[in-house]
Amino acid sequence: MKDGTAKAIFWVGTLASLGLFLVLTVDTHSQIATLSHADRLDARVVDGKRAFERHNCNDCHTILGFGGYYAPDLTRVWDRLGDEGVRRRLEHPDLVFADSYRKMPQQHLPAEEVDALLGFLQWVSGIDNGDWPPQDSARRWTRSTERLLAGAVMSPGAALVMQENCTDCHRVGDRGESIGPRLEWIGARRNVDWIAQYLVDPQVQSPGTSMSEYAHLDPGQRQAIAEFVVSLGDEGRR
Repeated sequence: MKDGTAKAIFWVGTLASLGLFLVLTVDTHSQIATLSHADRLDARVVDGKRAFERHNCNDCHTILGFGGYYAPDLTRVWDRLGDEGVRRRLEHPDLVFADSYRKMPQQHLPAEEVDALLGFLQWVSGIDNGDWPPQDSARRWTRSTERLLAGAVMSPGAALVMQENCTDCHRVGDRGESIGPRLEWIGARRNVDWIAQYLVDPQVQSPGTSMSEYAHLDPGQRQAIAEFVVSLGDEGRR
């Protein structure tokens, strides 16, 4: 290859790459307001962001790719845990993480600050950032859950979840509400015995939780629900 040809390839490749980079940069900046849902930025979200910075939450948690790696990522924490799950961790971290090797400090946050942080984390969860991080991808959970729910015969546990209206508070696949944690997330982090026992009286394991008790179900039914929830977590890890 002659020197002139090599230089031409170099300059054409460099300038083409630079042009593409500039076009993509301009395109990204033109969409920031839409992708971040800037129209949802209100005083509550702003106050929550300030509280997040004031308490140095990034020292332990990552959010939008920035922060420490000691504690879980918070980019999609509101989607993952729901409003009540996040609130309990902010108000009673000493109880929620009593049995965890990772601890969260009890900062005795006032009610208005907790509410502001919830608003900020809910807003962040809604940012369209290319479905990141992948472990919290809603599509990941939806695909795996729908495979289990789309069978010709619904499992007893799945039927009980629908019968007891669990989706009024919990999301499963693309169904339900985000008041409590997503069922797949619970199944990925808890075992069958823990879930079955939790259903008897949630206050025993999570004092202060708004979760209803299901003592009216017999042990076999609670076991079936627990096995189904754990199967959701197992499926989502594949």
